[in-house]
Amino acid sequence: MSTDTKDAVITSTSDRELHIEREFDAPLDRVWAAYSRIEQVSRWWGRGHELDVERWEFRKGGHWRFVEYEGDQAYGFEGRFREITPKQRIVQSFEWDGMPAHISIDSTTFVDLGNGRTKVVTDSIFHTAEECAGMVESGMETGLNDSYRALDALLAQS
Repeated sequence: MSTDTKDAVITSTSDRELHIEREFDAPLDRVWAAYSRIEQVSRWWGRGHELDVERWEFRKGGHWRFVEYEGDQAYGFEGRFREITPKQRIVQSFEWDGMPAHISIDSTTFVDLGNGRTKVVTDSIFHTAEECAGMVESGMETGLNDSYRALDALLAQS
């Protein structure tokens, strides 16, 4: 999909699965903190827009829910954590209010590349091919890359 080296590389591994990779100029500890500490998550997750954290239970079985505000528009997202292995992996469900009841399971792995760089790899699996295509067509790639740029900015501050 995208070829800019600062954008995530998103590939379809099947008609129901997406594989996403992105490298960050920050060590693993800092990238993990940006994913696991709500005071940091809230600064980058919603493309850097205002984000209302309605729920954040960062533990196995925990529920999260965010509402992102862009102008007069509000976008709700939520899920539950299925697995958390510190500094290695987060597995969670993901649901966007714009496609209610169309839930993906996202497995995010953190890879220490050395030299202060970290790769984040997310594999998303959807219930049907139509749900996967619908998420891609919803503007997912743009939103994801905007959030990753906001994460770059947050990581550059420390």
